[in-house]
Parts: sequence; structure tokens; C-alpha cells
Amino acid sequence: VDEAKFELQEVVSFLKNPGSYGRLGAHVPKGILLVGPPGTGKTLLARAVAGEAGVPFFSISGSEFVELFVGVGAARVRDLFEQARKAAPCIIFIDELDALGRSRVPGAFGGYDEKEQTLN
Repeated sequence: VDEAKFELQEVVSFLKNPGSYGRLGAHVPKGILLVGPPGTGKTLLARAVAGEAGVPFFSISGSEFVELFVGVGAARVRDLFEQARKAAPCIIFIDELDALGRSRVPGAFGGYDEKEQTLN
């Protein structure tokens, strides 16, 4: 638990002072994976880190990646990342991403479904 707290404090510090870390040659953390069963506070923890660091928090659910119409989910993800680039530094939280991943093999008719196209 102490190690996890230290890691999160380091992320908060980096988000608060990215310039000072950059001068030392440090690179912005590109991803943190929060793992645990539903209801254990992963979303709350990510929001708390953003609040503590004073940076914008963007959230999307993996289920929003796929829509009835092809390309809508991918456009939504592109828009989210474009907003995040403009607001950087920030936190993007993707909930339920594990429900989307699967093997990269073609579907029954030789094509990939929208989930794979959006993730790739």
C-alpha cells in the first residue's frame, strides 16, 4: 500500500510541476493501470489524483467506443483525445476497457468488428 501511495504522489507531483521534471530529463507518465473488482474506488482514485494535481479529468467508458453506426465510437474517442491534448496536462480515465479487448483475428466473414478497429 505504501508503494502505491508513493507512486500516486509522484504522479500528482509530476502533473503539478511538469516543467521541473522535464528539465531533469524525466518523461511524462503515459499510462497507469488501476486494477480491481467493480466498486473498489478506481474511478474515485483517478478523480482524486486529478483534483489533487489540479488538472482536468476526462472520463469515458469502454462501452462508448462502440456504437450502432460504424465510426461513431472511434470519432468519440478521437474527440476525447483531442480535447485532452488541448487541456494537457490532464488525466484520461477509460473505464471498463477490459470488456473490449480480444484476440486480433478476423471475424466470421473475414473482417474486424468496430471494437477492434476503434482500439487499433
